[in-house]
Amino acid sequence: MADSFFGPLKAEWIDPTTFANRAIAKTTIAEWIEVFYNRQRLHSTIGYCAPAQFEEDYWWIRNQTLAA
Repeated sequence: MADSFFGPLKAEWIDPTTFANRAIAKTTIAEWIEVFYNRQRLHSTIGYCAPAQFEEDYWWIRNQTLAA
């Protein structure tokens, strides 16, 4: 599981980038995780959708079930 996260992070973001300092690296990596990895990148283990969409769908279905 960790390899499926760190592999793309390293290949898509860290390797092609030179950071001026650790603070900038930390900020831009956090941004990559929140903006791209959680909201745009499709994940095969959750039906080829983004984690944010999967979670939104989960809570919508759960609320519909509880309301019925």
